[in-house]
Amino acid sequence: MIHLNWAERPTVKTVKCVHTNAEKYMVENVLTAGKTYDVKNESEEFYFVLDDSGKMGGFYKDYFEEVNA
Repeated sequence: MIHLNWAERPTVKTVKCVHTNAEKYMVENVLTAGKTYDVKNESEEFYFVLDDSGKMGGFYKDYFEEVNA
């Protein structure tokens, strides 16, 4: 039941949103191109980040690039 406390979990890595050009979904409403986001969890296909609405969301990895700290 990891989804119950995702927001409080430690950050796995930091990623930068490189675009919001989605074919199917309206990600421009919750992501900002150029902004960095803390990844709380990831799968093969998705990063799970706190989006601009303050909620946890899963987004395709192709919207992001990793930021080396």
